[in-house]
Formats: sequence, structure tokens, C-alpha cells
Amino acid sequence: MKILLIKPGIALSDHIQPPLGIAYLAACLRPAHEVRVMDFGKMGRDDASFSAAVADFAPDVAGFQCYSPELGEVKRLAGLVRAAAPKSVIIAGGPHPTLCPEETLGRLAPEASYLLRGETEESFPLFLDLLAGKGSPEAVPGLAWREGGRVRFNEIRPIKDINALPQPAWDLINPQEYPPAQHGAFFEKFPIAPIVTTRGCPFACGFCTAPILSGRHMRKRGADAVMAEIETLYHKFGIREIHIVDDNFTLDKAHAVSILERIIDSKLPISLAFPNGVRINTLDDELLDLMKRAGAYLISVGIESGSDKTLKRMDKQLNVALIREKVELIKRKGIDLAAFFILGFPDETVEDMRETIKFSLELPLLRANFFTFLPLPMTPVTLRLIEKGEIGAMDVDGLVFQKVPYSPKGVTREQLRSLQREAFLRFFLRPGIMLRNLAKVRSPRHFWYLAKRFYHWIVM
Repeated sequence: MKILLIKPGIALSDHIQPPLGIAYLAACLRPAHEVRVMDFGKMGRDDASFSAAVADFAPDVAGFQCYSPELGEVKRLAGLVRAAAPKSVIIAGGPHPTLCPEETLGRLAPEASYLLRGETEESFPLFLDLLAGKGSPEAVPGLAWREGGRVRFNEIRPIKDINALPQPAWDLINPQEYPPAQHGAFFEKFPIAPIVTTRGCPFACGFCTAPILSGRHMRKRGADAVMAEIETLYHKFGIREIHIVDDNFTLDKAHAVSILERIIDSKLPISLAFPNGVRINTLDDELLDLMKRAGAYLISVGIESGSDKTLKRMDKQLNVALIREKVELIKRKGIDLAAFFILGFPDETVEDMRETIKFSLELPLLRANFFTFLPLPMTPVTLRLIEKGEIGAMDVDGLVFQKVPYSPKGVTREQLRSLQREAFLRFFLRPGIMLRNLAKVRSPRHFWYLAKRFYHWIVM
């Protein structure tokens, strides 16, 4: 069969980075099928080019990756696929179909007939067998479909041995062709590719979907497989910076050490970053020394709040004193630090948020991201808010930080957006921080993408 895998993106997104999940799926499909990948954001979001490419390929199956705020865009692009390739079967997968199968199938009707929930490297080939007349829908893990006027869906089955997966199909992605608009905004070397060394998250942060999407059991790739992928990216695709995008790279110290030591031993002149963040309480002298020797120039961490009572409500297993201690340790190692903060967590007051802003200014950070709280589907915090009647039917297309989809009681959304802008401006307009970040701009094109990001975060 001819399979088209599509990354949609949204207009507000400033991240145009190689789609790692699609690359893994493509690698598992192409031994038996003809596979192409289309990244709508990388194509400049041009409908005419998109439709022409779909018509030219004439796929038997078109599969969309779908995050929650992309649902409306997936619906729109699915309509373009249906017009350009009327006989294609359209299916969606990714976070939102996994979390909300009934809503997703309802929104995507009539274009999409199926969803695949959870990890799809094993289930997608079984789904294609189903289309070829082999097996039954009940035999495909994570499949959701309509039957008799209702939505049926199978249990998700996480992949037990992620070492058995092939390397991502990087030749179908061409990561070296992506623009300087990566997840972390800044970089040391270019071009960049993301890799993952673990899946799963054992923690229970109440606002996060990671343990729901990838399971609570953490599965690890061996250092040999990880290093082989890095060498492929370096030698075949000219990649010079690796972004490790695990949710919990440093949680299993022995695992992290084994990979960092292999990178050091390889002597590849690469830089290393962790734009998804690592858990700050897992960092120690040995890990930080190895990270620096492996090429890490900046570490991102999820601090979230400068208020101990808010951190406790988040189930972060952190406190302000421990954060200060670990931040100072990272600084002493000569590694720059970026931090994530959340403003507007349920039950927060304006005073609590100002405490977080003040905390961010006291820490020796190079960069900070101030997100407004997003009530992501099916998280414990969101379910409690629904139960208490604080939120009702969500506009998932508005689940982006710039739109402020939620504000706690006693705080208007306008106030929260104003506090978010204030936090960004107070942090980055300090002369020393501004000059240090401007010195990290690598090209006029890089500056253009940074300016777009500034516009979306501050001006809109």
C-alpha cells in the first residue's frame, strides 16, 4: 500500500522540528509498504502545495499526527486529502486521539474513519493488514472505529521492548533540511535532530499527560542503539547537535551515564541539549560532569513555581530550597540553565504568580519560559476541575499558551495574560540577560524565527 504520514502543526506554532514519532512509524511500515512523510509546517503551510503533493502520491492510507490544539487543523487538512485523493482511508493518531477517542472521531467525521491510540509502531502494520482483509478490528491494539452508531476502541498496548524498533527513517524526514526553528529556540551547532532514549513516565504530576500517553513503566534503549543512531545522524545527514527529548533522561542514572559515556568515547564534535527538560532533583555532580563532557551547553528544567504550596498542589515532589540548591550546582558546573514556569495553576492567586516571577529573577537562569496553565484532557487536575464545575466543554483548538484557555478563580484571563507578558519582559529585558541571549543568535534566519516567537508570546 501507499502510506502518507502527515504532521499538521498550527499557525501559532513556532517549532518546526523533525517529527521523531512519525520517523519511527515510517521505519516500521516501509519494509512492506511505500511510505512518504509530509510536514505541513516545513512546507510553509501552503494548501495548494499540500493538495498537489497528496494528489501526486495518491495514498491508499493517510495518517495524521494530532496534538490537542491541532484537531481543527487536522479536520481541515483531512478535507484537502479527501478532495485530492478521494479513495484514501484517513486515520489519526497521537496525543488527542489517545486521550479523547470519541471526541476526536466526532470532530473528524466524515473524513477520518479510524484512530490509533498509544504507540503505533506495532499496531499500524496490523491496521493495514485489517484493510487488506486480514484479521478483525478487535485484534488491533489501540484501534478506535465506529460500529452501529457508537465508537468502539481497543485497549492500548505499550511496546515492551523499544530496543527492537528499527532506527527512525531519517532519510524520509531529512532533518538536515529543517530551519533554525527548533524546540529550544536557541542552539550551539546546526543542523539539529531529536532522539529519544526512553519512553514512559513513572511520575504523577497532576497537570501532565505523559504517564497517560506512554505509560508509567519506563522503557530504555541500550547505549549501543542510541550511539548507532547518533553516528548515522552525524555521518549521513550532517547533524551537529543532538536534542535528547526524553521525559526522564536522567531518572535512571545508570542508563544516562552509559549513553553519556558512549557519546564522550565517540569523540564526535557534537553539542547536546535537553529541550524537553530533565527532573532537577535527579542531577548530581557525576551526571552534570558527564553531560558537560558530552557536549551539553544548556540544561532545561521544569521548576514550574516559586511557591512551595503550589508545587505541592502540582505533585511535583520539589520544594523551593531544593530547586535553589540544584540550580546553584548546575551553575557551578559552567552549564547554562533554562527553566519552565507555569502561571495560573488552579487555586493560584495573583500573589502566588508574582512569587513565581520574583523567584525566576532571583535564579541564575539564562532563559525562562512562562506558560499559562493548560487543562490538558484527562489529566488529574483537569478531571477535578470538570468535577467541580470550573470548566465545561473545552475548546481544544484553544489549548495553546498564548490563548490562555483557563484562569483560576478570582483571576481573569486578561489578568493572567498580562502577568505572563510581564514575566517574559521583566526576565528578558534585563541588560545582561538580553545581551547574553542576543549573542546566541546564529544567523539572520534564526533571528527571524526568534522574532516570530517573540511576537506570538508577547504581542498577540
